[in-house]
Amino acid sequence: MRNMYSSERLFEDLFGFRRQFEEIFNRILTGKPWGLEPPEFKKPFNIAPAVEAYVDKEAKKYVCRMTLAGVEPKDLQIHAQANVLSIRGERKLVHRTKEIELMEGEIIYGVFERTLTLPEGVTVEKLTAEYMNGVLEITAPVAAAALPRKIEIKATAPFAAQIAA
Repeated sequence: MRNMYSSERLFEDLFGFRRQFEEIFNRILTGKPWGLEPPEFKKPFNIAPAVEAYVDKEAKKYVCRMTLAGVEPKDLQIHAQANVLSIRGERKLVHRTKEIELMEGEIIYGVFERTLTLPEGVTVEKLTAEYMNGVLEITAPVAAAALPRKIEIKATAPFAAQIAA
């Protein structure tokens, strides 16, 4: 029996499947399945930029980084309310000429929004944002009382020693 796929076609199909799977996964991550979104957010989101968020215990600050290659800072909106941080933007399709023959098309364009819950103790009023080399970095101080602390365990006498006493 003859193999129906050439090696080029097989890899093309596998990578196409991977792209389609990532698009579906991104739609699931960015969708609002219960229909509770406000009217201004009715535009479908088809991008889910990668996010890295953590509390730097030594510097006593919250750090959130988001990869936004190809997004202009003027196309970003950042809102914070209570303990919720929302980052919304758009990666716009820009080609210098109208007639192009796309050889590869893996970059996803469109509107995105990521909503993150801020950890307890983040001073929302002091949030700052910087954008450099396609990475948005949002930082804010964290109250020392909200930082995790190590609790020392005191050793007591073994149970048998307590009974004998």
